[in-house]
Amino acid sequence: MRRRKTAIFFLIFGISLSALALALNVGWILLNIREVALLVLGMIFFALIITGIVLNTIFLVREVRKSEQHDAFLNSVTHELKTPIASIRLYLETLKTRDVSPEKQQEFYDVMLADSDRLLNTVDQVLSASKTGETRSRYDVEELDIGGLLEDSASIVRSRYNLDPGSIRIAETEAELRVQGDSHELQTAFVNLLDNAVKYSPGGAKVSVRVKASPIRNRLDIFIKDNGVGMEATELKRVFKRFYRVPQADGMKVKGNGLGLFIVNSIIKKHGGSITADSKGAGRGSTFIVQLPKA
Repeated sequence: MRRRKTAIFFLIFGISLSALALALNVGWILLNIREVALLVLGMIFFALIITGIVLNTIFLVREVRKSEQHDAFLNSVTHELKTPIASIRLYLETLKTRDVSPEKQQEFYDVMLADSDRLLNTVDQVLSASKTGETRSRYDVEELDIGGLLEDSASIVRSRYNLDPGSIRIAETEAELRVQGDSHELQTAFVNLLDNAVKYSPGGAKVSVRVKASPIRNRLDIFIKDNGVGMEATELKRVFKRFYRVPQADGMKVKGNGLGLFIVNSIIKKHGGSITADSKGAGRGSTFIVQLPKA
């Protein structure tokens, strides 16, 4: 409601500026053009009005885009919440009303657990996104082995999608490389990155993870590369914005809410690091480069 009122205000403001510009033009025609001082003053006012109209238009376009992204986010989150709940309810009703063999019961339990994990993951993402706005949010700093943290994150994603160990490969490092940070938050960031790499690799995920000392002193570089759909150059910076999702190719439907990479970017920045995306184009995979300070 607040955003709508703001948009209406600027819309009325833009119309008023346009009317004022028209009145000035008519006034210039009616008044004696030989009056140089009046002409100069009118030109200044006209330039200011045109500038205001341009800025107002830019603001309105941005508000419309934000509103569309917000609506898309609400629709996707609603779907992500309703689908597993409906599935769990269906299996529970089946178990309650029918005689089901023990083997089938076990299968139903596995499906319900998977749906509950999916539901919990959606809720965690929304909560994490809300916390990113807290400038004084607390987190527990400890010294972490980055290799072990990445392996734990990969295990979570493999389990989530029932992948074989070779689908996410973590290259061995020459020495134990350590960082300082909150293990839960950093694991959330890496799980989101690996989850995205799997989701956007429809032909079978082949994700490689590599850690090495950065050319920048006292820094580590973590490379997460996939063989997925890739991105155009114009999308490489936009993907880290809240609610933004890369336009999907025809026939491809990847579930998501536009929060994953936004959360990753916020967590990495809070730990004094940075993240960038790289891709050679559509269909050529993507690489995400995370840079973190060494412990």
